[in-house]
Amino acid sequence: MLISPNSHLYAYAITRDFGFAPNPFHGVCTLATCKPRIRASANIDDWILGIGGAQLRTAKKKCILLMKITEKINFNDYWSDSRFSLKKPSRNGSHVQMLGDNIYHQDVDKAWIQEDSHHSNPDGTYNIKNLERDTKSKFVLISNHFYYFGNAAVEIDLQSIGYNKIRDYKKIDIAQSKGAMDIIESIHKNNKSKLNLVISDPCQFSEFYKRVDQKSGLIST
Repeated sequence: MLISPNSHLYAYAITRDFGFAPNPFHGVCTLATCKPRIRASANIDDWILGIGGAQLRTAKKKCILLMKITEKINFNDYWSDSRFSLKKPSRNGSHVQMLGDNIYHQDVDKAWIQEDSHHSNPDGTYNIKNLERDTKSKFVLISNHFYYFGNAAVEIDLQSIGYNKIRDYKKIDIAQSKGAMDIIESIHKNNKSKLNLVISDPCQFSEFYKRVDQKSGLIST
């Protein structure tokens, strides 16, 4: 079933699209960092709609990502699960490896470990502000039913879901919103052959080597 009863659509603005959050690689799309409130609240069979933010000029107010949540696990299980080993970052690896989002787990004393990654400091040390924000929710959202358009983001009818200057995200009861249902069904119908593929590179993929500080918004090498 494409749209399950009692499911919701979570619409939010993607302010930075490197291929890290969301991470659409290896045939599975994951949201493992950023947006802690969505990661805490959203459940299996809900949908995530990632809309290009103002900084992403060619994707502004367009659909970068539509994913159905098919699994929800915590950071420690994400780290230890061999299915997601390719999502672990390697800062001397390929472009995709450098953007791995499987970066958080806890030691025996339950202290958080942040792997050298897109969310670490430029020298690889812990970026405490990123760590604190990311771990406000311990959950990772996983999808094996997604459409990732990247810099080939597609037009959608945002007015139909009342999306306008949303500060964090908008949660929509799909059964009560013809607009939400139409967006999901239309993207599914028009992109069946592109399911679970990286249709086009992330908007900022050429800057794969850079690091982000969420508090300041600064991007550094």
